[in-house]
Amino acid sequence: MISNGRSSLAERLFDVFNYVFMALFSLVCIYPFYYVLIYSISDPRLASKGIYFWPAHFDFDSYIKVLSLNTIPHAFLISVEKTLIFTVLCVYFSAMLAFLFTKRVMPLRKTMYRIVISSMYLNSGLIPWYITMKTYGLRDSFLLYVLPGIINAFYIILIKTYIEQMPASLEESAEIDGAGFLTIFNRIIFPLSKPIVATVAVYASVGCWNTWIDNYLLVDNEKLQTIQVILFAYLNEAQGMATDLTQMVTNANSGRQLQLSPETIKMSITVISVLPIILVYPFLQKNFIKGIMLGAVKG
Repeated sequence: MISNGRSSLAERLFDVFNYVFMALFSLVCIYPFYYVLIYSISDPRLASKGIYFWPAHFDFDSYIKVLSLNTIPHAFLISVEKTLIFTVLCVYFSAMLAFLFTKRVMPLRKTMYRIVISSMYLNSGLIPWYITMKTYGLRDSFLLYVLPGIINAFYIILIKTYIEQMPASLEESAEIDGAGFLTIFNRIIFPLSKPIVATVAVYASVGCWNTWIDNYLLVDNEKLQTIQVILFAYLNEAQGMATDLTQMVTNANSGRQLQLSPETIKMSITVISVLPIILVYPFLQKNFIKGIMLGAVKG
């Protein structure tokens, strides 16, 4: 009985330690973004003196002025549009190719699969990539954001592993009823792959949203600029931008003095660029976790 009591006490102490450790670890992970958020909505003069857990006098003038810039709304829409289109196409065609690789009747199936997987380890570099994109006529084209990367080797591995766990009788019964490849994929395999599809959708959307090098090197058209490149430029020009916006606020308010500091501008820009993609996770969290767990157990 004594040993059981000691064992129970040890387990409780371990649970307490575990909860405290995980709470502190979560705080360390979350606090940097929280700090950026509260700094961006604080009065610049008070925030410069130091803030920790609460905003210092709510002030949204930095957001109002940053979002009032002519280039921001259009660039934001371009980024949202390219992320949505790329994610849909990447998930669908990567899943289709993954399903094709599970078919034993596919000619050179293993060879083609190994060629696709080898792309994860072999990279020709930036210059060949630039020449290839330019040769394909993707310079100053919206397709630059969509076509390259539709087929992703890592996503194919995840989806292929998931599909291989499905009962073969599903496909066999559909084939007996006369269903072809596309019918089986669109009506049976793809709908049943919802957990792994959600996982891949999160990966693809985050990756596409954060990508900026294609825009930076190959797009000169102002109508095709994405929010990432524009905000990157604003971050590098935060001092001059803060001065200009402060002058705009002063003129608009008939002499009202408001100091927009470079730090406040940087914090506001960071929140604007990060917040949209964070909002994706709550909608896909359940299936994302389920897909990750299935990949870890069955993969």
